[in-house]
Order: sequence, then C-alpha cells, then structure tokens
Amino acid sequence: MAANWLRTLALGPDAGEYWKHYRKYHAARSRLGRLYHSWRCQRICCIRGASIPVRTKIRGRITFPHGMAGVFLSQDAEIGEGCVIFQQVTIGSNTLPDAKRAGSPVIGRNVYIGAGAKIIGAVTVGDNCRIGANCVVFEDVPANSTVVLPRPRVIPHEEPQDNRFIPKNAREG
Repeated sequence: MAANWLRTLALGPDAGEYWKHYRKYHAARSRLGRLYHSWRCQRICCIRGASIPVRTKIRGRITFPHGMAGVFLSQDAEIGEGCVIFQQVTIGSNTLPDAKRAGSPVIGRNVYIGAGAKIIGAVTVGDNCRIGANCVVFEDVPANSTVVLPRPRVIPHEEPQDNRFIPKNAREG
C-alpha cells in the first residue's frame, strides 16, 4: 500500500486510479458523489494528457498498455470489454451536419487498437478485430478482421540526407 501511495505521489495518478473513480462514479447514489468522482477522473485525464469522459459507455475492463497518454474517447462512444488501446488513439464523434457517418463509434469486444489509430464517426468495429497503428477507420469493420495501412513507400535519394537535429538555441548563436 505504501509503495502505491509513493508511486502516485511521485508520478501522479495512473489508469488504475482512473478506473477506481470511474466505477465509483457509476455506483454513486448522490449527485455530490458523482460530481466528486467525475472531477477526479477529469483531473487524472488532465494530468495524463487524455480525454476519457465518465459518460463514455465502457462495457467492462479495457487496457492501456502504454498508459492513457493522448487517448481521446468521445463521451457518446461505446467500447466493449477486453479492448486494448494504445497511446494517441482517438475514438471520436463526427458531428458535421453534412457528414455521411455522423455520430459516434461502437467498438466490439476484445478489439486491439494500435498506437495512433483514429476511429471516427458512426462506425461499428466488430468483435475480435485488430486496428493497425495509425489507421484511420471511417467505415464499418466486420468481426474477426484486421485493418492495416498500405505498405510504406521507399523513396531512394542520390545524395545522403542530413538528418541532424539542430536545437533552436544552437541555430541562433
């Protein structure tokens, strides 16, 4: 117990602390209790650079293997249990009036969502799917499928490339 307290003191609250308050928010009977646990969840998300509203419909436990950093979940999205969500993932609504897929995503059970993936609009991702890193999903994905980007393109150069990083303060002097 002391180790958890020290870790939280040193690093700030983590996803485990978020889920504790998320569950307490949904179990709270008083408005004040819901308000407090909602505030704690928002604060943890702010510290971790994430946006996971307590009103997002999360069915069961989901996992963030690399932490909550940069994860954005729409409050109207639905996420099935057993999902694995890596860093910088967006599961967002599309509210543009002329959008073909206006609405929020519905993610099935046991879906693996790679780093940087974006799932936007009223799409359904079936159970047991894999969404590859940096994929942008805007159409329905059937169950037991994998979504990947096209293969990378290799562009050869005649001359070697200068890939040094020059800090801004070094350029000024």
